[in-house]
Amino acid sequence: MEQQGLLDSFAISMAEVKCIDVLEETMARIARDLGFDYFALAEHIDLRDPQAIPLQIHNYPQGWASYYIDRDLGPKDPIRRASHRTHLGFKWTTIPDFLVLTAADHAVLAAGASHGLGEGFTVPSHIPGEVSGSCTFVTSRDRAFPKQKIWSANMIGALAFEGAQRMMGRAVCGHDAIITERQRECVLWAARGNTDEEIGEILGISHETVIQHLKFARERYGVRKRTTLVIRALFDGLISFSEIFQRHKYW
Repeated sequence: MEQQGLLDSFAISMAEVKCIDVLEETMARIARDLGFDYFALAEHIDLRDPQAIPLQIHNYPQGWASYYIDRDLGPKDPIRRASHRTHLGFKWTTIPDFLVLTAADHAVLAAGASHGLGEGFTVPSHIPGEVSGSCTFVTSRDRAFPKQKIWSANMIGALAFEGAQRMMGRAVCGHDAIITERQRECVLWAARGNTDEEIGEILGISHETVIQHLKFARERYGVRKRTTLVIRALFDGLISFSEIFQRHKYW
């Protein structure tokens, strides 16, 4: 099937998907149409609800699935970690180009190969403050990698994750700012490494007021540490790395 035909067929199929079982069947079929043997569609974490059970569907060999779950490899999976370093789909063999692999990482990749996995192609999906995840297509160990289908796999992987989010009722939607602009300014200057006294001097308010602003911001985010507040604000898009590191006139 031509690549444009694959995309059109998948888009039509996704519009009709209403449940996880059908989604799993659809992904297995499209993986075969792309020239792969396996797929995995996974949410890594939903920052709006970190305790929520993430979506995890795949058709991996049972032995590999059990190995992965028994050892709780998700958080330390080198492929998952690599997906946080790029916005584009990537072949597994290119991971060392942007992620230093440890001995444990090599052991995980070798274990996958021993369970029949060949080359993989992972499409990351990250929305600040929302959901992080990926869609992966994998060949069996003795099958050639369908490099001519990379473009289609990249597009379909992104469409699949977005479609799954809509189906699960987790589509991104706008919301009011969680804290006030003045509180946001305090968080930003805290992210730049300034003390409460320095922030007060910069903003023209007392350091006691700064303390109260940051305390309120932590309460709104449900965190207790200053560092955690900054991290959550970054993920939420409330502040950005460019704001933190841009040149400014005070410090």
